[in-house]
Amino acid sequence: MIRSPHPKFALVTLTTFGVVAALTLAACGSAGTKTDTGAPASPTTARSTESCAKADGSSTTRHAFSAYPPMCIDATKPYTATIETTQGTVHIKLRADIAPNTVNSFVNLARYHYFDTTTCHRAVKGFVVQCGDPTASGGGGPGYEFADELAKIEPYKIGSVAMANAGPDTNGSQFFIITGAHGAALGPNYTLFGQVVDSDLGVVLALDAVANPGDGPPVTPINIAKVTIQAG
Repeated sequence: MIRSPHPKFALVTLTTFGVVAALTLAACGSAGTKTDTGAPASPTTARSTESCAKADGSSTTRHAFSAYPPMCIDATKPYTATIETTQGTVHIKLRADIAPNTVNSFVNLARYHYFDTTTCHRAVKGFVVQCGDPTASGGGGPGYEFADELAKIEPYKIGSVAMANAGPDTNGSQFFIITGAHGAALGPNYTLFGQVVDSDLGVVLALDAVANPGDGPPVTPINIAKVTIQAG
């Protein structure tokens, strides 16, 4: 059994060559804003206490937030995220049509340079590369959590980008890129919010090439230099 450092989280069970391996896509860390019932607050309950980053990328770097941001994007327009890594650059078409709150959070964090100069803390060969934690511990987050968006989810495939979580409705900043068939076979429990463009799938294969054959950090570090957002 291959487990996350945080075994309390639900396991995703995969079968590889007849051997069952348990893998998680867990993201734990700072507790999000909670309602009186103990569930994560919906994004709309906390938006007024934060501000949107500047769309031109001139905002100063932030790694801590008190609440989910206001709606900072126009969900009717296309957005592309460009992630520059040590293994190459990927362009991701963001899917605000199926996950507007997730895209809004990701775009705002990127415009605050939250992901810049960070390390992808986990990479499992044939499965996923997991990033988005500035602490590179697997336990970091922005200081808020928000609900899943699964009603319009589509099947995962290689190059799909989705949110890691610590259970239902615990999304923060950690995300993963599916790099192999086992990742594409995941159940629909992780909010899908983007897809690497076809011309960059070779970079996805390069990420998988340095992934851990078991579970844990990649065998060669995968560092994110910066994430930029293009709108329209």
